[in-house]
Amino acid sequence: MSRTSSIAASLSANRKRFVAELAGTFFVVVFATGSVVIDAQAGGAYGTPFAAVAPAIAVAACVYAFGKVSMAHFNPAVTVAFFITGHISKAQLPVYLGAEMIGAVLGSLFVMAFVGTEANLGANAPDYSFPLPLIVAVEVLATGFLMAVIYAVVYTKGLKGFSGVAIGGMVGLDILFLSFISGASMNPARSFAPAVLSGAVGDLWLYWSATFAGSSIVAFFAKRKF
Repeated sequence: MSRTSSIAASLSANRKRFVAELAGTFFVVVFATGSVVIDAQAGGAYGTPFAAVAPAIAVAACVYAFGKVSMAHFNPAVTVAFFITGHISKAQLPVYLGAEMIGAVLGSLFVMAFVGTEANLGANAPDYSFPLPLIVAVEVLATGFLMAVIYAVVYTKGLKGFSGVAIGGMVGLDILFLSFISGASMNPARSFAPAVLSGAVGDLWLYWSATFAGSSIVAFFAKRKF
């Protein structure tokens, strides 16, 4: 294959990755934030289980739909972790991050237009009645748990079999058991879009620090081990 053909093939592959990551992140954000908005509209009748199951289903479905194309990140913290372990190249990094951020914003715009604007468009919010160090630690832990499951899947099943169920299930479990403390975002893009569009940006520092910290810690461990 000539150099020109190789570059063309690389560009084509990156376009497919971009579309897959944009679409996957869009659906994840719609389900994750839309469920919060719907619960708020119902006066909290559905509760945390509903807010946990909805994104779990979306993540699982999107892993199966797009995993073979892009490895199904849908999350800048996951992308950075995969960069650390060499699963994606430096040139691919902006492709993934750009697609994820655009997909997240489009997802929140969809929720705003067709679902509602309650609960700050479903933006994550920690409970500050807990000590701040605990809140940060829980968000790091939640993201670390998710990243550990993703690596376990990648290094064993390779996004096959029950991989989508495992990854989506971990998202749901984190939300179910940890969101009452930290908000359990695990995903900077999922936090960014509704917060910026609703103006509730006060907690973004948490979700743009603890999430990357959690995924990176697991990535460095995985890099040393595998």
